[in-house]
Amino acid sequence: MNCRARANPAPTYRWRRDNWEIKLMELPNEHYSLVGGNLIINNPEEKKHAGTYVCVAKNIYGTVISKEAKVKFGYLEEFPDEERDPVTVKEGQGAVLLCAPPKRWPTEVTFRWIYNEFPVFLHPDKRRFVSQSTGNLYISKVEASDAGNYSCYVFNPQIGKGVYSKFITLISTEETPEKRYKADLVVKFPDTTAMLNYNVTLECFALGNPAPHIVWRKIGATDLPASAEVSMSGALLHLYNVQYEDAAGYECEAINQKWQDWHQAWLYVEAAPEWAVTINNTQKDIGSEHTMSCVANGKPDPYIRWLKDGYSYGKGELKFSSLTFDDSGMYQCIAENYWGIIYASAELRVIACAPTFEFNPVKKYLLGANNGRVVIECKPRAAPRPRFTWTKGKEVLFNNSRISIMFDGSLEILNATRNDQGVYTCLAENDRGKANSTGTLTITEATQITVAPEDTQVMVGEEVRLQCQASYDPSLDITFIWSLDFRVIDLYLERKHYERIMDREDSGELKIMNVQLRHEGRYTCTAQTVVDNVTASADLKVKGRPGPPGGVRVEEIRDTSVKLVWNRGANHGSPILGYTIQTRDFYALTEVDWRDASTSPTALDGMSVMADVMDLYPWMEYEFRVYATNEFGDGEASIPSMKIKTWDAVPVVAPTNVGGYGGKDGELIITWTPVQPQYFYGKKFGYVVAFKPHDDYDWWYETISDPETRRYVHRDSSFGVKSDDFQVREFQVKVKYWRKYDDTEPGANRIFVSASMNQTRLENMLPDSHYLIEVRAYNGAGVGPPSEHCEMFTKRAPPSVAPQMWRYISYSGKWLYVWWHHIPYDWFGNESFPLYYKVMFRKTGYITGPIYMTGWHFIDFPMPQVGDYELEVRGRYEGGDGPIRKIRLQGKASFLRPTLSLAAMLLLALCIVGLGI
Repeated sequence: MNCRARANPAPTYRWRRDNWEIKLMELPNEHYSLVGGNLIINNPEEKKHAGTYVCVAKNIYGTVISKEAKVKFGYLEEFPDEERDPVTVKEGQGAVLLCAPPKRWPTEVTFRWIYNEFPVFLHPDKRRFVSQSTGNLYISKVEASDAGNYSCYVFNPQIGKGVYSKFITLISTEETPEKRYKADLVVKFPDTTAMLNYNVTLECFALGNPAPHIVWRKIGATDLPASAEVSMSGALLHLYNVQYEDAAGYECEAINQKWQDWHQAWLYVEAAPEWAVTINNTQKDIGSEHTMSCVANGKPDPYIRWLKDGYSYGKGELKFSSLTFDDSGMYQCIAENYWGIIYASAELRVIACAPTFEFNPVKKYLLGANNGRVVIECKPRAAPRPRFTWTKGKEVLFNNSRISIMFDGSLEILNATRNDQGVYTCLAENDRGKANSTGTLTITEATQITVAPEDTQVMVGEEVRLQCQASYDPSLDITFIWSLDFRVIDLYLERKHYERIMDREDSGELKIMNVQLRHEGRYTCTAQTVVDNVTASADLKVKGRPGPPGGVRVEEIRDTSVKLVWNRGANHGSPILGYTIQTRDFYALTEVDWRDASTSPTALDGMSVMADVMDLYPWMEYEFRVYATNEFGDGEASIPSMKIKTWDAVPVVAPTNVGGYGGKDGELIITWTPVQPQYFYGKKFGYVVAFKPHDDYDWWYETISDPETRRYVHRDSSFGVKSDDFQVREFQVKVKYWRKYDDTEPGANRIFVSASMNQTRLENMLPDSHYLIEVRAYNGAGVGPPSEHCEMFTKRAPPSVAPQMWRYISYSGKWLYVWWHHIPYDWFGNESFPLYYKVMFRKTGYITGPIYMTGWHFIDFPMPQVGDYELEVRGRYEGGDGPIRKIRLQGKASFLRPTLSLAAMLLLALCIVGLGI
């Protein structure tokens, strides 16, 4: 466990376990050793070494302790050896297979279910769900294909171990006719507390036939939080980067054709402590008062306690009425609540010394302005605070209406005159000694503005000059500084518009060229010498196009119109003649694709602050902006309003280019041009296709749910087939494949294979997907009947991140220890399950080398004797090999075959202990 403190002189280190000091120096220990500040535990044993550790750092200025580090030993027990009872269920009914996981630590594990044999894992879908809270397998409605043997597999990623239960036999019996069952929620998320900025997942699953559909809601809100994501066919609600506003009641509703069931529970959001006010190193005089406090935010409210030199020293706020040397030391403020603990460290140093002006004497030569205010600073180093006495020549000065000695010892003179010129001495004295320092004061003529700038009005693009002249003491230098609305103008950076006219030493005239609207405001001229300064101001008004309106917002939303409200902007010296409203919808081609809107009233005069925006598309996302017009032209547009969506409505635009033709084998193919998305006017947009034989009265209707579909194929064996004799070419095979629940069959991938082949490779398949595969033969006469659909599941993709790797060379230099982090496995993510690791150790420049496979995340090698070597580590996953992590090293010992060692295992127990003074 690493420990390093920032200190001067360098600190010494000690360690405590469960508040007992580890005697590393006095009693040598075969398990413990100290390297620098780092504590190394060799051959750790749970009974001897599990516990809470802290590092203690100490030097002459005090002692601090680190935050706590806990050493725990992970475990995962085996499942019991007892056989599991079989489960018999009728087809169409729901089933629950209990996992009953064994004891483990850490408790964060992933659950999967093995189907019939290892490593064939069950892939959850709309019907089947594996709870990551209990591990139970839920099947909403059992089908004949579900019959088989099931085993619960528990994997602990922290220790890299997995165990599985005895098989449970699921027996499905046929029920004719198959009954329908109402939706019944069997997985219900409890009241949950999440940590701020972390992720949380809520589970909800229902049994029923047909398989229920899950809908999530946030109570009291129209939508789920923006960070929310629903997955696993609705069974899981993920909330990412949880914030306080996400705390609320959440509801899941299960719906099927027989019934609907719902469940509500609350999500609470809390937070670990975070410093709002912390402590700093402080130096205080002996005998003075002092208060130390720190404030931490968190939920629940953090508890504040203090340590001094590593020992408990109180709670809340520390107050010292009269500091002594015993109060010096290192103080630590500790804030903690259920979610965490934070430390802040600072030194309090109590000092006492006689006054000295060695580091900050009174200035030898001082200047003051006639009739002005003069302050002569007197700030010696002294503790406790000294008493101050001032003299002018031999005259002792006392407080009066014009002269006063300030609290910090400085001398203040008001309405100074030339009679105040002379030699001044500051005398400082305390119970440890006294000292003095002397300076000479000279009074100069005061600086005065003689020609001040005047208020001016100018048109955009014109030029204007602002006058500024001053009188000043001829023995001094003067400079003129201009500012606009209290911001100093940089004449070099803004030289395109500003220029100082320097034709006279006492003049600071400012020329403003090509005046723009942004140049309007209050200009201040400051005439400054080393002694004093004086200012004068004037307002510049710029006439031009109006400024942008503000506060643009939508107050009423309808299907084809909204009510828009705004605030008037600046008219820039010319009355506003009217306003124009612009819109930008979801399908705008670019960010500047704004279009003038139809409004009611049609013309918006200069007094308008609201209008109805008309002729909008229903169920369309819009944002709005407004600009004003005056006699100089159109002004700058406002900041866009928040995005809104108009209400939905019945569609009024029909598909175009409707046509059709006869296909093969009794097929009727109907085609059309789809409706553009902006005309959908609502969600779940689709088509109703109607057709009939020419001489029939009744129409046939088919509903198409995909709005992008361009054709519908109707097959009817009663259609007459016209045939002619012709020669056909040799048949080929067409393979079609698509995702069962996510793709439509017309959009399936297709490949064509020669008739002489009985296998092929399917490419461009998505990982972690449920596919259907269909094979047909075809020739010039048409397409033959399809094969039975073959169902298959693609593996999840390997992770895109290589494992993080470290190395360590033994003290003797003979062994190289290498270890790496397990890539965390997320059961709900899109990455495949880790199987083992592949390690290659080869000479630099060689393509190949020996490859070792291990299920652990460490390995050790004898150090090579000569040459440079490369060591590569990559994970092997169900979906293939992951990315490579590589390190380079120079050889120092003979090369032998690698072995796994206990020493390498112990390196994995290292944990970081952060500490700062």
